Amino acid sequence: MKLDDIRRHDYATLMQTYNRFDAAIESGRGSAVTDIEGKTYIDFGSGIGVNSLGYADPDWVEAVQKQTAALAHISNLYYNEVQVSFAKHLCKVTNMSRVFLGNSGAEANECAIKLARKYSFDHYGKGRSVIVSLRNSFHGRTLTTISATGQDSFHQYFFPFTEGFVFAEVGNIEDLQAKTGNDVCAVMLESVQGEGGVIPLEPSYLQAVRRLCDEKDILLIIDEVQTGAGRTGRFLACEHSDVKPDIVTMAKGLGGGLPIGACLCNEKLAGVLSAGTHGSTFGGNPVVCAGANVVLNKLTADGFLDQVSEKGEYLRSRIQSMPNVSEVRGLGMMIGIALEHGEAKSVAQDCLKNGLLILTAKTLLRLLPPLTITREEIDKGLSILETSLKALG
Repeated sequence: MKLDDIRRHDYATLMQTYNRFDAAIESGRGSAVTDIEGKTYIDFGSGIGVNSLGYADPDWVEAVQKQTAALAHISNLYYNEVQVSFAKHLCKVTNMSRVFLGNSGAEANECAIKLARKYSFDHYGKGRSVIVSLRNSFHGRTLTTISATGQDSFHQYFFPFTEGFVFAEVGNIEDLQAKTGNDVCAVMLESVQGEGGVIPLEPSYLQAVRRLCDEKDILLIIDEVQTGAGRTGRFLACEHSDVKPDIVTMAKGLGGGLPIGACLCNEKLAGVLSAGTHGSTFGGNPVVCAGANVVLNKLTADGFLDQVSEKGEYLRSRIQSMPNVSEVRGLGMMIGIALEHGEAKSVAQDCLKNGLLILTAKTLLRLLPPLTITREEIDKGLSILETSLKALG
């Protein structure tokens, strides 16, 4: 089919929940994708941070194909070696005790919420179930994770929302302290607010949150769905602040292109969720775990995350000197670009026309390139970005 045909069938058959760019992608290799008309694009978005190893990484493809031929799916009512090997590796890398495997970041956050509330119920009984989230946060699109999201624009249409969430101002430890009364069981936050505009939280603030939670036996949940799996130059973004959460959630880049979600906890919470209290039909799927094991092996190889940091620094330094850029913020290869004037969406569309895929977050341009992107691919993409920024006048 041609693009017009695909667009027409999309409209006729799919719920129109996405404001799509005008391209139909057919294949990808490395950090470049090709559309159905044969046009190639440098990808600075990696499927919104999912394709951490780029497209068609040979080791990842081999592992997934081999596992598909051996065992594509088996119920979680049975043991599975590839799932266990991945879980063991992930717990070691994150220095956590246990993990529940699901299919997405929203599912991982749902599990974190249930885990925190059950821990509190087990130790304190009813009436201690409120979770404090931060203003401008984003934790997912299910009814409960939307309820945990601190952006008013998401709190419409789908009433009634899940109760038990209150919101504190970002960076204001006094406000957080005032919100953590006797009914609170957990604080939930992102080390870098991604969908909120690529806003890193100060290490001193995160450390103060950790101390506050320790004082009150409140659990600290850190949402690393977008920031985890090496995106910021550390395996987890909270490592930049030397803060260890009680619960950490992951997804996106962890699977390298296949659906995955992970909710990890420390030893204190290891036995909270017992048989029947939570579950997932597809969570920990053997094929997904086989691919994720390759991702873990590559991310933890000597020097890999150092290269992520170096490439992130290079990107930020180059972009800072470009026209119509007022601010560049982020960590590692998670970058937000504030414009002096013009709309981010129009810049992203112009980049697409010129051969670059780029994301937006509110009024910002957002970059989440594959962690394996080469310097040559970076330079090619930056050249296109600069051309589009100059076109703003």
